Amino acid sequence: MSDIKNKVIDEIKKIFDPEIPVNIYELGLIYKIEVEKSNKVNIDMTLTSPNCPVAESLPNEVKDNIKKIEGVTDVDLKIVWEPPWTKDMMSEVARFELNLDGQNNDREIYE
Repeated sequence: MSDIKNKVIDEIKKIFDPEIPVNIYELGLIYKIEVEKSNKVNIDMTLTSPNCPVAESLPNEVKDNIKKIEGVTDVDLKIVWEPPWTKDMMSEVARFELNLDGQNNDREIYE
């Protein structure tokens, strides 16, 4: 994995959905991180819901933070809805943080 891609992942892990105490990388909201030879970063991300209250600000925060990484020449961030986000996309770290252990005590994160 490229050094730039590692830095991008580290930066994304600093960004949290304001309603869920887990970073957006562990939540599974980042579908693709691609670094071109020119160090342009292409990101596909989704939101937990099309009605997400941070639908405007969260993608901009991601893009702005990645642009600040030394060596990054540009950022192309796309919001995608396929596949739709589900709790299954969360990492084990996120499941642990949210106390989701798969024993039918999962609380709904978003409707």
